[in-house]
Amino acid sequence: MLSQRQFRWGQVDTALLLLLFSAVAYLGYRINIGLEYQWNWQLIPQYLLRHDPVDGWVPNLLLLGLLTTIRLSFWSLLLAIPLGLIAGLLRASLHLFNRLVGSTYVTLLRNLPPLVLVFIFYFFISDQILPCLNIAERMATAPEWLQRMLQLLVAPPDQLEAFIAAVITLALFEGAYIGEIVRAGINSIETGQWQAARALGMRRWQILQQVVLPQAFQRMIPPLAGQAISTIKDSAIVSVISIQELTFQGMELMAATYLTFEVWISITVLYFLLTYSCSWLAGRLELRFRRAYN
Repeated sequence: MLSQRQFRWGQVDTALLLLLFSAVAYLGYRINIGLEYQWNWQLIPQYLLRHDPVDGWVPNLLLLGLLTTIRLSFWSLLLAIPLGLIAGLLRASLHLFNRLVGSTYVTLLRNLPPLVLVFIFYFFISDQILPCLNIAERMATAPEWLQRMLQLLVAPPDQLEAFIAAVITLALFEGAYIGEIVRAGINSIETGQWQAARALGMRRWQILQQVVLPQAFQRMIPPLAGQAISTIKDSAIVSVISIQELTFQGMELMAATYLTFEVWISITVLYFLLTYSCSWLAGRLELRFRRAYN
């Protein structure tokens, strides 16, 4: 049986949901009446999937942009996590020089606008570093199977250099935030555990590896999940350098079709499905670690 307090909170939740649905309905009504907007949802599915005479149903602009966003976020996080781990360990170091290096990296990257960082790093990386690697020439002479694999997992050959520059830019930016998460996780471990491990004759690196980091990682899962979701959302920034991710494809599609609300609502739903999936996976991982250590 529900208590009176639970029943009361259930009524409050129901009222809030009704209020939310009413606000959404009123917003749709004002768009339809006030702006005299003509909804045209039947055109959206063809921009998700299109039928090719040879290959059958293949992804179209919006799904292609979503796949690029997923690849961009995945590779950025894959690079940002070790960068953040190193930055966090440097910030938690006993040596002043290490702490200064870690603090300089984290402070600079966290206190500058991400759009400015995108332009600075993108043009420096694409103009000064990537040309030395001759990626375009190497891709032109690479076997066909390698080109297909890179196109599937990374980006098409003609967009590879821009994609790599965007990944490095996002990884450097997100790594600064992950570094703070790692530092806070390490510092959250009780002093008594450090002292007990030292009493057993363990060195600092052994204490970090075997005692501190396993426990700190469990506490870091929620903020790391939040940072992963933030990486997905921050990936929209690189649309300004013509990376054909979801936001870029949405802007191109809106300019071509004038389906303003249909396009952006569809993009909102796609972003939500992607970020909510990450949040759900992080919750399952946190629950699994909690059961393992309790």
